[in-house]
Amino acid sequence: MKNLSLILNAILLVAVGVLFYLHFSSGKPSTESDSPASFGDLKIAYINSDSVLKYYEYLKVNKVQLEEKTKKMDQDYRNRAMGLQNEITAYQRNVSNMTLGQVKAVEEDLGKKQQNLQMYQQTLSQQLMEEEGKIQKELYDRITVFLKKYGSEKGLQIVLKFDPTSDVLFAGQPLDISKDVITGLNAEYKLEKSGTGPKADSTATK
Repeated sequence: MKNLSLILNAILLVAVGVLFYLHFSSGKPSTESDSPASFGDLKIAYINSDSVLKYYEYLKVNKVQLEEKTKKMDQDYRNRAMGLQNEITAYQRNVSNMTLGQVKAVEEDLGKKQQNLQMYQQTLSQQLMEEEGKIQKELYDRITVFLKKYGSEKGLQIVLKFDPTSDVLFAGQPLDISKDVITGLNAEYKLEKSGTGPKADSTATK
C-alpha cells in the first residue's frame, strides 16, 4: 500500500501557484487584520496526509482486510505450487520405469499444469492490484468529499496536502486542520459502520 500516500497529490497541486499569484499580484502587503490562513479573500488550510492516512479508521480496516486476503491468496498459490512440485518429484523418481509414450504424456501434462500455475499467479496479482486500486479511489473520494463540505462550513477556498513529497515547503501550525479532518472522517465512518449514517458517496467527486 506504499502508493496510498500519493493519492492526495491531485487534491490541489496548482493551488500553490494560485496562492503565490494572488499574493504577489495583489499590489499591497498583507495587513495585520489578515489571519495566517487568509490572503485577501482567499482562505487556505492544509492537511498532513501522512497523519490522515495513519489515523483514518476506514483505511486501517481496509488495509487489514487486504492483508488477510493477500495471505489467503498466497497460501492457496503455495499449496498449488507444492502439489505440482510433488508431481514433478514423483515423475523424476519413476521416469526410469516409464515407456517413451508415458514420459511424453506426463511431461506434457506437467508442462500444462506449470503454465496454468503461472497464469493463476498472474490472476492473483491482478486481483490484488484491482483491490488496492478500489481502496485508493474510494479513499480519495471520501477525503475530497469531506474536505469540500468542511471547506464550505469553514469558509475555506483551498486545502493543501503537506508532507515530505508535496510542493509545500513550509506551512504554519495555525493552518493545520489535520486533527479536525481525521476526527470528522472517523466520526462519519463510525456512523456509517453502525448503520446510522449514510454511506460515503464515491460518485460525488465525478
